[in-house]
Amino acid sequence: MHETLILQPTHAADACVIWLHGLGADRYDFLPVAEALQQRLLSTRFVLPQAPTQAVTINGGYVMPSWYDILAMSPARAINCEQLEASSQKVIELIEAQRDSGIDPARIFLAGFSQGGAVVLHTAFMRWQGPLGGVLALSTYAPTFSAELQLSDTKKQLPVYCLHGTFDDVVLPAMGRAAHDCLVTQGVPVTWQEYPMSHEVLPEEVRDIGTWLAARLG
Repeated sequence: MHETLILQPTHAADACVIWLHGLGADRYDFLPVAEALQQRLLSTRFVLPQAPTQAVTINGGYVMPSWYDILAMSPARAINCEQLEASSQKVIELIEAQRDSGIDPARIFLAGFSQGGAVVLHTAFMRWQGPLGGVLALSTYAPTFSAELQLSDTKKQLPVYCLHGTFDDVVLPAMGRAAHDCLVTQGVPVTWQEYPMSHEVLPEEVRDIGTWLAARLG
């Protein structure tokens, strides 16, 4: 198992962003993004974990970094829920480690791109019981959300920023909108932001994320 990559800020850390990469990528994928954001968020630590390397059914069983196996693409994505729970548990352990290091959980943010975003949405709303600063959901979806979702009052106060490409043909914008709309029905303060891009990240998007984080970190 690869070690988690930790980017320490120039000032004493009083906030943290735990950022999960997408399918087939690794913990270094969002290091340039974290470095760019840290120039603005001078006391925010970035924690970049590595997904386990395992077989992915939809990719012909090819072994690659993945937070969970995707068994089928349609009609709705069928996933290995045990692997999702294991990845979610890893995120919880990272939250607890940051909390135990002295970071207020209300200043810990979860971020994830694509499959990583699915893990952080599941962790934030279905698994983690304490406070959090918010969730950044990039080009992602929520495979465990449903019409039966019932959130606690604490969860209904958790800010979420959903960012998606209008030309995304990997995770269709409708899948991201469905997660957003589910949170809206629960009264969650969630924002939807679109960009003229495919399944990727744009500099403009990174700037918007920095503005969003800065507004919540003060």
